[in-house]
Amino acid sequence: MALIVQKYGGTSVGTIDRIRNVAKRILELSQEGNQVVAVVSAMSGVTDKLIGMAKEFSETPSERELDVLMATGEQQSIALLSMALHELGAKAMSITGAQAGITTFGSHTRGRISNIDPTLMNKYLAEGNILICAGFQGITEEGMIHTLGRGGSDLSAIAIAAALNADVCQILTDVDGVYTCDPRVVKDAVKLNDISYDEMLEMASNGSKVMQSRSVEFAKKFGVVFEVRNSMNNNPGTIVHEELPAMESVAIRGISIERNQARVTLTGIPDQIGYTAEILGALADAEINLDMILANTAHDGQARQSFTMHANDLGRAQAALKPVAAKLGENVKIETEAGLAKLSLVGIGMRSHSGVGATAFKALADAKIKTGMISTSEIKIAVIVDESDIDEAAKVVHKAFNLHEINEIEDSSI
Repeated sequence: MALIVQKYGGTSVGTIDRIRNVAKRILELSQEGNQVVAVVSAMSGVTDKLIGMAKEFSETPSERELDVLMATGEQQSIALLSMALHELGAKAMSITGAQAGITTFGSHTRGRISNIDPTLMNKYLAEGNILICAGFQGITEEGMIHTLGRGGSDLSAIAIAAALNADVCQILTDVDGVYTCDPRVVKDAVKLNDISYDEMLEMASNGSKVMQSRSVEFAKKFGVVFEVRNSMNNNPGTIVHEELPAMESVAIRGISIERNQARVTLTGIPDQIGYTAEILGALADAEINLDMILANTAHDGQARQSFTMHANDLGRAQAALKPVAAKLGENVKIETEAGLAKLSLVGIGMRSHSGVGATAFKALADAKIKTGMISTSEIKIAVIVDESDIDEAAKVVHKAFNLHEINEIEDSSI
């Protein structure tokens, strides 16, 4: 008998018929002799609808009250799924994040998990229940309802799998697994059989919508092997685990796209100690997440600093930087540019393959695609391009590295 934790996203439980389909899948697992914990998101569109209702009263509703409101979306899903299982003759019980023992900390609407006490879940499982747990939520030490922000249900599932020492953790969604690139953009993209935590983390951090990065970070920290697979079929998905030697047989294993990027540049900065701390401190206080950062000093002694962020944060960034610019000097100017996108090449094979950057940038140059800021890590190369060029950029780089043949190449190297 195995203990299996599954996560079902909003599209998987988006209609009554889909909820019935999920109930049948869960029951089949249970009838095979497995203990099952299903972590469930709100039905597709429900969370956005709840936020829209809140904004009928205020453009900036209380985040504490938003947490109370948004948590009801998942509670709706778990109750309906439990009812569907009851109609199939199963012994099922819905539990909230608080009842699952998930304790959280941090700001409302973007909480972080501090601890999970699985005592009550273990008791209910021992009594023969299928557990249907609300994702995306927990409870603070003070007893306040607390939501976990974007990707919170994935995080809930992986954290629960770690706490219960589950045999299997499956993230069930509306895609078949992790692809070499978004198949809606690159038609010959292929599903990867497996991927390392570090590669998945880079792809999640750089635009892949399959998983949020902090869920992958949690899985890596606690050694939770998980599978991303489709809730609408029984096809094998993509296994995410520690890296294996065969993974280095190819230079890159995936390409991520992140649209809606913007760049802010400060020019004319006096080259004095501490200016970077002033700039980044103001942006941190405004809770703006930066991506690429580039700084240099010209021959005239004036510094220039650029950074990228999501375009939605551009206005707040400008407002946060105006007083800093005034403080740094009268010659400091703030320049902005929207309409950008980021292309990221990811693969642990970069450690042992030379010329990855040369191949990628030649492909982009041959396609007449202008490139901007570049950032690198041990297993990633990311570059900014015009958003109008991002689809073509992904296609030419995918072709340059023959990613449509990646599974055959890796199989031959084992």
